[in-house]
Amino acid sequence: MNPVTYIQALPAASASQAMLAAAVRRAEQLGVRVNIAVVDGGGNLAGFIRMPGSFLSSIEMAIDKAYTAASFGMSTRGFGDLLETASRPVRDGMLRRPRLSEVPGGAPIMVDDQMLGAIGVSGASDEQDEDIATAALTALEGLTA
Repeated sequence: MNPVTYIQALPAASASQAMLAAAVRRAEQLGVRVNIAVVDGGGNLAGFIRMPGSFLSSIEMAIDKAYTAASFGMSTRGFGDLLETASRPVRDGMLRRPRLSEVPGGAPIMVDDQMLGAIGVSGASDEQDEDIATAALTALEGLTA
């Protein structure tokens, strides 16, 4: 079965597990403890891991980052940058919506120019969360090549 078809049909299984494992490895290399969420293209939770000792408050943040990245097909940093250029009513309105986050650490899962889902990482610095998400996306590239 084509990996892309498999990921689209079953967004959690091997793809999510590989991404979560890569994210945990990178977090351990950085010496941080985070929560990591993978969602499918509809923003539904497809995989999640909480590293022991990670902040409880960042559980939902990781999920929200992934949801935001899947909703807009862009990183949460990119979403935040986009909101910077929006009018105040648009910005305020978007940020009042449940589950949307402009906090860096969320990134879309892109395969062959198709957005298949997203990953969200929360619990470390913005840069570390993004670094960990990138490591997870890099692991996915090996599965779909």
